Amino acid sequence: MAEHWKVPASRALRADGLRIADIDTSARPGFRGGKSDGQRLLTERGRVLAGLQEKLYANGRSGDRRRVLLVLQGMDTAGKGGIVRHVIGSVDPQGVDHAAFGVPTDEEKQHHFLWRIRRALPRGGQLGVFDRSHYEDVLVARVHRLVPEEVWQQRYDEINQFERELADTGTTLVKVALFVSLDEQKKRLRERLERPEKYWKFNPADIDEREYWPDYQRAYQAVVDRTCTGYAPWYVIPADAKWFSRLAVTELLIEALVNLDLRWPAATFDPAAELRRLDRS
Repeated sequence: MAEHWKVPASRALRADGLRIADIDTSARPGFRGGKSDGQRLLTERGRVLAGLQEKLYANGRSGDRRRVLLVLQGMDTAGKGGIVRHVIGSVDPQGVDHAAFGVPTDEEKQHHFLWRIRRALPRGGQLGVFDRSHYEDVLVARVHRLVPEEVWQQRYDEINQFERELADTGTTLVKVALFVSLDEQKKRLRERLERPEKYWKFNPADIDEREYWPDYQRAYQAVVDRTCTGYAPWYVIPADAKWFSRLAVTELLIEALVNLDLRWPAATFDPAAELRRLDRS
């Protein structure tokens, strides 16, 4: 890894002070290799991620309540599904709690906006994945004026308080915002329309949302400015190159798990005695 990353991914991608409008969506911050290097590394680092995630899961089975939560945000076609398939797909599914948040149901609308989020939090020892998240309530809700401004304005503070609570109770948050260009999004939407096996991924509303691109940029800027904290930082990933965004998320998760300093759980039995019993059986 060291020969391809000039600085750790967590430092290269951290969103502090970032202007969303200035993002070069084709860039590869901190990475000095090409596509072939990235694809090879993705395989290698995927194995490292799988080993670390197995330790997290094993510790959870032994009562450790620590967990890692990957929050994925991005416009349509930004690559959230690809992250789930190609990055999270490399680890043991038994140790993954995945939740995708769409339009709130009638029941969910009757509750505080964090109600459905709390119900989907990963269990101890799990790698949680939120495909979209509580941030929809300060992105879509803001852009489309689904609630009054005074409501979504106060949600930033509520989110910070919520994430502080999570961090204080053993959750490592890895918040990732994926950004593609308008042209790259158009290319990916066209592919969905031209390939019958991808029709199921297309939503006509995705084209309508393109008209709100500047509004979403402003909404994302507010998210980064107001909810990038020391305990729950944002990482912004240029996502025109799918291989780079997948590798970057892999590196962020590896670093988060390494920082937990995980050890294999000690046996709660006498291994030597159990081996003798096994030999006699």
